[in-house]
Amino acid sequence: MFAKLDEVVKKHEELTELMGSQEVAMNPKKMIECNKALNEITPIVEKYLEYRGYNEDLDFIKENVKSEKDPEMKEMMVEEMKEIEGLLPGIEDELKVLLLPKDENDDKNVIIEIRGGAGGDEAALFSVNLYRMFTRYAERNKWKHEVISKSEAGAGFKEIVFMIKGQGAYSKLKFESGVHRVQRVPETESSGRIHTSTATVAVLPEIEDVEKTALKPSEVKIDTFRASGAGGQHVNTTDSAVRITHTPSGVVVTCQKERSQLKNRETAMKLLKSKLLELEMKKREEEMKKIQGEQNEIGWGSQIRSYVFQPYTMVKDHRTSVESGNVKAVMDGDLDSFINGYLRWKKM
Repeated sequence: MFAKLDEVVKKHEELTELMGSQEVAMNPKKMIECNKALNEITPIVEKYLEYRGYNEDLDFIKENVKSEKDPEMKEMMVEEMKEIEGLLPGIEDELKVLLLPKDENDDKNVIIEIRGGAGGDEAALFSVNLYRMFTRYAERNKWKHEVISKSEAGAGFKEIVFMIKGQGAYSKLKFESGVHRVQRVPETESSGRIHTSTATVAVLPEIEDVEKTALKPSEVKIDTFRASGAGGQHVNTTDSAVRITHTPSGVVVTCQKERSQLKNRETAMKLLKSKLLELEMKKREEEMKKIQGEQNEIGWGSQIRSYVFQPYTMVKDHRTSVESGNVKAVMDGDLDSFINGYLRWKKM
């Protein structure tokens, strides 16, 4: 791993030097290519330099603690040494994740769909919690998010579709698709009885170039309707919302977030293309599993994670067995241990 990391650092130095050359400055296309390549490996280099810095500090402390005469200073040095030794395995794991091969969609924005499953009103409330969890994770990564469409059910969501915009968003969130399960006492439960509810999450890469991937007109049916909910007088009194049905697959998408019917149509078309891409990717994945003889399918309908609030607190990923006792922090967007844990597990 470290030989590969040294190669990445060397490549970073070469690209940095190239970006400052007249050859690149006079060639906009070359500059875009170099800048993209540099942005892709910069996080790896920064993390590796952090790792090397800690190792240098550790070597320095180990060398000097032997000759230190002051007992208090020696104790402080030993404590710092233990702290650094505790940090290094986690950084090594992060580096392994950063070195994983990328797929063509990794840098794309993501579209996330959350649907309430078993559990009625409590499932709808859990959908709100998951929406907040993912948007808080986006904020931690300085990504933006916006709602595309939603269908409310009481105080919760029957379904919500939203986009998260940011470099690397799909690479981090693409394996969050599946069934999420919650065990807790609902706010509406007066007897204190514990309920179990589920919500289904789908994560899709945004298909940006709508024109190049245009569908045949005969394959899509486009309907317009009046948007519901907040949005201003214009939104609620004109047929600005758009529903698109892909007749060969039966996939239906809607968008009502904009005042403009044209903008809603464009967003809905992106969502449709993303869904069709997901279906194609799922089909290829199933074909590969048949070839490989894999028995345990992990896909759209599989339960991937449990969130337990009562009688104890725990979040557990059923694919990797990664756990956290701090369910509140996880619901507040602290997902890195689960996301990185899955990426490491998938590589094994």
